This record gives sequence, C-alpha cells and structure tokens, in this order.
Amino acid sequence: MILSNAMVKSAISATPLLPNNEDTAKKFHTLGVSSITALSILAPSSFEDRRLSDELTHNASCVMDATVEHIVRTPKTLKITFFAHNLDTTLEGVIFSPKPYMIHQFPKGTRAFFSGKAVLEQGRWQIIQPVKITAVGSIVPVYKTPLRTDVMRRLVEKTLTVESLCSEGIPHAIAQTLYEIHFPKQPKPLNEKQLHALKFAELYDYMRQLRHKRRFHPTHYRACGDTAQWMKSLPFELTHDQQNAIADISNDLRSPNAARRMIVGDVGSGKTMVIFASVVLMHPHRSLLMAPTTILANQLYEEAQKYLLHLKTVLVTSATKKGSLDEYDFIIGTHALLHRPIPECALVMVDEQHRFGTAQRHALTKLTDSDTAPHFLQFSATPIPRTLAMIESAHIDVSLIVQTPFVKNIDTKVIHKNDFPALLEHIRAEIAQDHQVLIVYPLVEQSESINYQSIEEARSYWESKFENVYVTHGKDKEKEQVLIDFRESGSILLATTVVEVGISLPRLSTVVIVGAERLGLSTLHQLRGRVSRTGLQGYCYLYTNTTGKNERLESFGSCMSGFEIAALDLKFRKSGDLLEGRLQSGNKFRWVDMGEDEEIVKEVKMWLEKNI
Repeated sequence: MILSNAMVKSAISATPLLPNNEDTAKKFHTLGVSSITALSILAPSSFEDRRLSDELTHNASCVMDATVEHIVRTPKTLKITFFAHNLDTTLEGVIFSPKPYMIHQFPKGTRAFFSGKAVLEQGRWQIIQPVKITAVGSIVPVYKTPLRTDVMRRLVEKTLTVESLCSEGIPHAIAQTLYEIHFPKQPKPLNEKQLHALKFAELYDYMRQLRHKRRFHPTHYRACGDTAQWMKSLPFELTHDQQNAIADISNDLRSPNAARRMIVGDVGSGKTMVIFASVVLMHPHRSLLMAPTTILANQLYEEAQKYLLHLKTVLVTSATKKGSLDEYDFIIGTHALLHRPIPECALVMVDEQHRFGTAQRHALTKLTDSDTAPHFLQFSATPIPRTLAMIESAHIDVSLIVQTPFVKNIDTKVIHKNDFPALLEHIRAEIAQDHQVLIVYPLVEQSESINYQSIEEARSYWESKFENVYVTHGKDKEKEQVLIDFRESGSILLATTVVEVGISLPRLSTVVIVGAERLGLSTLHQLRGRVSRTGLQGYCYLYTNTTGKNERLESFGSCMSGFEIAALDLKFRKSGDLLEGRLQSGNKFRWVDMGEDEEIVKEVKMWLEKNI
C-alpha cells in the first residue's frame, strides 16, 4: 500500500487512536502504547523455529509431527514415547515437575505437532519439556512484554501490517522493514536497515505525540517595531546566531498565532540583547520579563537602561512599592510579578526558564487583563544537543545561540590534594591583580557520608589566610546582598552552587569546584561560566579526592562550548523522558541514541515537515 501525499499528511496530522476493539485496546494499554507504530518498536527478543526438523541436533530446538505411543507418570517426571514421522524414529519426551493438566496434552494414540529441546543422553535421543503446538512451518517471534508471549504474538498478527503502519504516516519502505522484523523469513539478529527502521519509527511516534501536545492560540498582537536601526545604534555588532534568533522571533511576533519559542544560549552568548530586540520589535505594545533572582532582574534592568534609552523601563521586586505600571513599555521583575496587578502585555518572557515551575510560567501568561493570548518567549542558559533541539521543535519552536560575542580563554584543570600549594600561590597572584576567586563547596555543614570539607569547616582557614572573604549558600537569606557586596569589595567568595546562575562578576578570574566529580557537567559548565565574563584570562580548577584518571572530568576540561558539553553529558548519562520529564537521566528511548542519531532525527523531522 503506497499512500498518496494527501493521505500521508492526513495520517500524520490525525491524533493516534487506540483500536476500537475493547479487548485490543486493553492490551495496548497494558503495553503502554497508543499506536501501531509504537507497537512495532516492541521488537521480538528472539524467535522459535516452528519448521519441521529434518534431523536431530544436540541441545537444539526440535519440531516434530509425532504420534503418542506410550505415557508413564512418576512423582517427578512425565515420560512420553513418541514416534516422529518427519524423523522416522522413536524417541522419548521428558517433562520434569509436571503439572496435572499436562497429561491431557498427550493422549495415547493421537498424532499432533510437538516442540522441545533435543538432547542426546547415553546414545538415546530425548525431547526435554515437549509442548503441543498448533501450527508449524513458520518462524515464531518471542516477546518480552507485560503480555504473555502467545497473547502478544496474536495481537501483533492481528494489528501489525504494512498497511496499518502506512495509515499512521510511516513511509512505505520503513513500514515494510518493520513488518519483516516481526515476521522474518529467517531468524537473524537485527541488521543495520532494521535498526534504522526501529529508530525512525520510535522518533516518528514520539515527535508526532509532541506535535499533538502543541496548542496554537490566536492573538491580535502584532510586532511592528524595527530592530535594524536599534542594532546599528549598539556599540558592538551582534553575532550571526543572535541575529538569526531575532529573525525567528520577528517572524513569530508577526504571526496570527501567539509565539511559543524557547531561545537556548550558552553562558555569555548574549541572550540579553535578544531579549531587548524582542522588546523593540513589540513596541509600542508592552513587554514583560520575569527573572529568577533580584540580582539577575537588577542586572537586566541596568542593561535595559543602557540599551533601551527610548523606552520606559521599570523594575518590580518584593521591595517595590505597589502602584500602577500602566505608563511603562517594559516591565522587568522577579516572582513578585505573580502577586500584583499587571497591565496588558503583548509579550511575556521568562529568563532562566528552568528555574521556574510550569505552573509559574503558565500563571505569568494569565496575569494580564486581556482577551487575547500574549506572545511567550523562554530563555535558557542550559544548552541542549542539536538532536534534542530538533525533537523539541515538534512541541515548541527552538532557537539556538551557539556563538559567543568573544571567545573565553579559560584554562580548566583537574587537581588533587598534592596540587593545593600551587593553587594557593595562584590565588594570591590573582588577588594581587585585583581579580576575584570563587570556591564552590558541595556542602554547607559537615557530613559523615561525603569526604569533603563543608563551607563551615573551611571558612576559618580561608579567613585566616586572606582578607575580604565572603560566604554564602542557598539557605542564606542575605545571599543576594552578600553577592553584591562581594562584587564590589571581595577577594574570595565561598559558596555552594547557589552562584551557578545569577550575578555578573566582572573581576572574577578563578573558580575552584570542590568535589567536582559529584556535579553534573551542565552545572560544572555554568559554574565555569561565571569567570572571564569580560575577557579576563580565566581559570577553572576541578578539585577531586578520587584517585586515578576521571574520564568525565578530563573530557569536560577539553570542551568549552555548552552545546559540546550537552552532547558529552548525553554520552555519560544517556537521554531521558523529553515528553513528560524534559530530559532527566536514564534512557527513555528503546532504540534511539540521542548522542549518535542526529541524522535520523533530521530525517524524521524532514518527513514530518514535508508531509504536514
């Protein structure tokens, strides 16, 4: 069955439906699948050769057309004498620990098909654990699923055809290969073509689900601002990636449907300028931005004062007096925005979107008193692999900012206890140049289960050796003020990963990460990204008590791009559930390798786009 383009488009755009038959639908539910395509990727774990044997082979499966000549039951065994017509010989079948019902499968004098394992014992052939089978002449798949193998087999035979796969939009050649995996002419291991088909089907089914989760909301807000003149007024030139992201956003904001886009950029890639360009595009309509911390909101506000001179901008935090915001073009704030009246906004943005819950992001789009949906942009400094970006694009539009305005020069080294004296000398030399040092500890207080000092244990040492030592952590209610004070007059900051995202520290040249092997690569990258923000020579020291070479940390040291780090993270962690959990660790995909299968992701994406 070759589907026309119109039929394929219809199949892809249709929501996958469970089978109408109630019994079949229950089986699909037990398997956790909602389409025949999803069923097809549950490939057989092995096969039984049900073709009649023409000879006996020791320890191999045997299928015979046999007559039961005699049967003897003992307390521990059931022994059946067979005459195998296809083998022209008499042999003995042995069933160990037989159940009462088994004796009824072997009435004396009956002729039927039987299968079991052939064993040569002391010159005599035996068939171990023979079972009666209803059909011969084929290769029968064996499945490891929540359903019994025979039930699963009948379900596949009933529902899985080339036609049914094509009717769900699968390309004919892929559908044919998937069918042959379940119904092969010869039982063989999966070949490259079959593995490709399984990966294609898995990605297709997954991205199709993402596509159907997507919702389009009409809006009457349209961008009419011009970024060309604004970009010319900047004292620097935007990178190619920044300009591409702005072009993507411009197209979104001129669409009849509200934008739903995620802009993913590495630390220091210039996402702030993309945020400001979006505000310029939307003017004279009002824009709103929510940031996760007061420090970050302050920094964005200060930057807006420099680069959006023609717009009225306001900062809203928990300390801001409540009053009308109607006169402002651009509202920047923290969570405090969720707790006060907000005037109508055409564009709503969230910075460091992973720091907010889904409910908070959703609440933000509902804050404004309007009968039409605002455009919504999410910004993230946690880079994702291109494969993940392509998959996510079925659910939400994605722009990647891979380039950075300037290349950071950061030396990354794995160090141990014996390197500590050299580290001290380095810290003294940096402080002498009016540079700052960040030391990240894994714990605030002492722990018996972790073999590293905590901040509280270490602070007296640093305070006795150096001046202007500041300390903060996640539980510190004054952490934002401590970071501001440190930025102005500090030499060393002792902290937990609370500084992973947040304040800009222009004089910070060195970060020391204690117990680095305990942190994820993306967190290490975020921490390293705190240094060399203004072109300083930067240093990142990964301190570990583990002995021997740590491949993960060594690999991290040779990668500077967050997108390379994300791909490296996949190599060590494997991908997770994108649809529900947004890439948690643990392999969600059965066949697809997120780190290796970018070309197949492209292929599926092109097929979906071509046929919509």
